[in-house]
Amino acid sequence: MVNKQKVLIVDDDNNIAELISLYFTKECFETMIVNDGESVMPAMNTFQPNLLLLDLMLPGMDGYQVCREVRAKYSVPIIMLSAKGEVFDKVLGLELGADDYMEKPFDSKELVARAKAVLRRYKPTASTPESSKEKYVEYTDLTINLTNYSVTYMGQVVDMPPKELELLYFLAASPNHVFTREQLLDQIWGYEYIGDTRTVDVHIKRLREKIKDHANWSLSTIWGIGYKFEVRK
Repeated sequence: MVNKQKVLIVDDDNNIAELISLYFTKECFETMIVNDGESVMPAMNTFQPNLLLLDLMLPGMDGYQVCREVRAKYSVPIIMLSAKGEVFDKVLGLELGADDYMEKPFDSKELVARAKAVLRRYKPTASTPESSKEKYVEYTDLTINLTNYSVTYMGQVVDMPPKELELLYFLAASPNHVFTREQLLDQIWGYEYIGDTRTVDVHIKRLREKIKDHANWSLSTIWGIGYKFEVRK
């Protein structure tokens, strides 16, 4: 029997949480609901979800703080749910490690579709003869493996959310090629995230905090255009 993927739903409005759970259950997911921020970490430890759907406006510990705590221990994908639609709120959520952000009210079918897309990226489908070849790039002191979603930097494994890893891999797989922010937004987020190009800037900033420039390579900004993974001979 194939194990169902698990979704942890965090929302203080139990009616909304139950509706979300219903849609995911119909799509053969296993769900668990918690209604406050303090219950999230215990649920993460026991339920061990594949995806976290996190409302921002929670009693006590808000969604931003929850996201920070979860991201410190787990690399599980996080989709934030909020009635706040300001760019500041979206950017803050992404800076804290969320992989996507949906405004309330949202279409439940779209939420499920986004969740499936995030999970496909985070956990690639089973290998076929064509896809069994490992996808990775390797430079001095840096290995980015898209097959098992791992990054090794200076001999240490670096935890990072799926979108950060995918962005780093995409750039590193095309050394010295300049990509505009729009191209990166389209390649990494596709239809999933309709936002401005600051989404890319936020993820580049987070990558630079974890992966420092090397004597042989660096994440370079091309002012007025975008970014490239620069390799120096």
